Amino acid sequence: MSTKHTHAFQAEVKQILHLVTHSLYSNKEIFLRELVSNASDACDKLRFEALDKNELFEDAPNLEIRLLVDKEKRTLTIRDNGIGMSADEAIAHLGTIAKSGTRDFMAQLDEAKKGDANLIGQFGVGFYSGYIVADRITVESRRAGLSAGQGVRWSSEGTGEFEVEPIDKAERGTDVILHLREGEDEFLQPWKLRAIVGKYSDHISLPILLKKEVWDAEKSAYVATDEWETINKASALWARPKSEVTTEQYEEFYKTLSHDSQAPLTYTHNRVEGRSEYTQLLYIPAKAPFDLWNRDKKPGVKLYVKRVFIMDDAQELMPAYLRFVRGVIDSADLPLNVSRELLQESRDVRAIREGSTKKVLGMLEALAESDDQADKDKYAAFWKEFGAVLKEGMGEDFQNQERLAKLLRFASTHASENVSLTDYVGRMKEGQEHIYYITADSLAAAQSSPQLEIFRKKGIEVLLMVDRVDEWMLSHLHEFEGKPLQSVAKGAVDLGKLQDETEKKAAEEAAEAFKPVLEKLKEALKDRAKDVRVTTRLVDSPACIVVEEGDMSAHLARLLKQAGQAAPEAKPTLEVNAEHALVKALDGHPKFDELAQVLFDQALLAEGGQLEDPAAYVKRVNALLLSA
Repeated sequence: MSTKHTHAFQAEVKQILHLVTHSLYSNKEIFLRELVSNASDACDKLRFEALDKNELFEDAPNLEIRLLVDKEKRTLTIRDNGIGMSADEAIAHLGTIAKSGTRDFMAQLDEAKKGDANLIGQFGVGFYSGYIVADRITVESRRAGLSAGQGVRWSSEGTGEFEVEPIDKAERGTDVILHLREGEDEFLQPWKLRAIVGKYSDHISLPILLKKEVWDAEKSAYVATDEWETINKASALWARPKSEVTTEQYEEFYKTLSHDSQAPLTYTHNRVEGRSEYTQLLYIPAKAPFDLWNRDKKPGVKLYVKRVFIMDDAQELMPAYLRFVRGVIDSADLPLNVSRELLQESRDVRAIREGSTKKVLGMLEALAESDDQADKDKYAAFWKEFGAVLKEGMGEDFQNQERLAKLLRFASTHASENVSLTDYVGRMKEGQEHIYYITADSLAAAQSSPQLEIFRKKGIEVLLMVDRVDEWMLSHLHEFEGKPLQSVAKGAVDLGKLQDETEKKAAEEAAEAFKPVLEKLKEALKDRAKDVRVTTRLVDSPACIVVEEGDMSAHLARLLKQAGQAAPEAKPTLEVNAEHALVKALDGHPKFDELAQVLFDQALLAEGGQLEDPAAYVKRVNALLLSA
């Protein structure tokens, strides 16, 4: 006896449905792309599972998608004979979102609610886009391999609840039945459906079928016949010759593949022959997805073998630092029943991974090194979105480290962004032996660091590194084109040939004259500073904090603590500007120790550090102000 059960939507689904059903979208037709894409995925999954269980095909080995229009009932049905769903799967897949990052997604969707619905598909819940045009959706499904009596009907008006009941369903697969809202009758017109399929889903490798229409002179209208016809090319786009695919088709394929509303930044389509034979169609997005930094995020490359879908997230085909790449790789050599374990061990997979990595880097190099300003602007846009991810490759891909180093971009004291290491080396002063850099929590903090003063005075460019990944990257990037990288916040400043003998002599004399005060400073700060010394790196500031060569930078130590990891305790060195009025005032000052502590605290704050006892600092400053 059939029983109907009512279930409540997951809270996040309720929010999505509320936004979908109460918002106006600029591109309503996107719903059909999403539902056809889901139907295609269901067929791909059946084909993959049937590699080991051929009986899953039952008596219908030919996979297809059908669009059924009922103008009287005002319904549009998207039918596939793919893997189908059991009752439990219908409840799980259509009533909950099993992905992390839901809050971020909801925030973005809320902001974009007057735009279009592409974010829905991008998040992987494209099914809900049907509510853009429908006030009720009914899903009838049966999983391949289950009996006809184990079908399921899922139904909801897209409010807070959905109903599930068992049904008899002779054919495997899924029917998504959209009960269209008033005013959405254009989606009952076959010509409109043909146009949408031609625009968004022409590349789907399965036939998409629609009943043929003929002109009825008596009714002065087109009427549907019983004959079905294919309304898409039904051939894998990546398998076609490049000469037969237009830019628009490449871009629409990308949008379907990635559920992105924007065209890709660039793409490459190649057939590779030799040690390993495969076809690659790879895209670089224009915008980073909101879950790019999600540790659970899988790479976006789909794996096919001889045009048979194998898996969505073939991690072995693309390194983690290129996880933003979207596309398809179709191998002619891998076995159809290839598993993740086999992928990890396969020599062919290693060859595909290496070849695909080189192609992606080649695409980026073509943009970065182009003389065309439009391409340069594209690379600048890419770097803004994905630069921090690409930096991960410096420690992950030693084979391509040199190529990656040329693609890196930074801010510097000469430019606010997009400075390459090649640009920097080309501008180095005569006699300059190092590439100088500083790491900081923000660009403003880096730009105002007192450690840059002597470099600004002499016009020496310093790279400003403010991404969290920079400290880790620098542990793998030690030199570029024979020029070693040198932190301006580590060790005593040594400008080598850039500092003339007169300056060196004056610094030595100042240090000698200041020796008695230095000794007193060392004693006053013995619990906080490893050493105190006179420096030539300061011009306008009285003091700064540095660490010794080989020690962990203060910036990296802060990052580790923020991540809940232990950082080695190491006292910094205080460098003082013997020519500064505040430092000169130390000599003979009645509150020497108090002033020394304030000097250290101020240097620590200027470097971006945090005071262990802010109240004590305020108390000392107030006391000094009152005694002035």
